[in-house]
Amino acid sequence: MVEIMFTQHYFYNQWFPFGGNVFGIFAGLIVALLIIWSLIWKGMALWKAARSGQKAWFVALLLLNTAGILEILYIYIFSKRTKGLTQ
Repeated sequence: MVEIMFTQHYFYNQWFPFGGNVFGIFAGLIVALLIIWSLIWKGMALWKAARSGQKAWFVALLLLNTAGILEILYIYIFSKRTKGLTQ
């Protein structure tokens, strides 16, 4: 009896034919975009810290996950300005 009730509830309350619901799909999309955003900024900040020889910043940027906020602050405020891409 319980299995029949669960089956009916599960199949009749779905918003999409292949499972999941609107919140789950949008939440997954937001998380995926946040991961991509964070990885891009983290990569740029780690590259800049490594090239500048700033070991403390490199470790801090590597260990702290702040969705790109610390990385953006490091790149535009705390790091030394260099001319060109090779320096």
